[in-house]
Amino acid sequence: MGKAWFRVKKYGYGAGLPYGWQGWTVITLYAAAVTCVALSGTDEDHPWRYLAIIACLTAIVVFVAWAKSDQSWRWRHGDDDASRN
Repeated sequence: MGKAWFRVKKYGYGAGLPYGWQGWTVITLYAAAVTCVALSGTDEDHPWRYLAIIACLTAIVVFVAWAKSDQSWRWRHGDDDASRN
C-alpha cells in the first residue's frame, strides 16, 4: 500500500487532516478546483451543473482519503478506543 497520506480521526468516523505532502497536495488541488468551479459561473448558467461537478470532486477526494489512510475507517472513541476492541 505504501505510505499513508491521511490519518484516521481520533473521534468519530473517517479521515482527519493529511500528514504527508501527498495528502496536502490532494487537499490543495481540491480547494483550487472547487474555487475555479465556483468562480467560473455566470448568472446565465444553471447552478445544478456546478453542484454536480463539486459533488464529483468531493467523492474523488473522499475515495483517495479512504484508500490512503493509515488505518481502516470505523467509529472511534478517542484514547479509550483500544480498550473497546
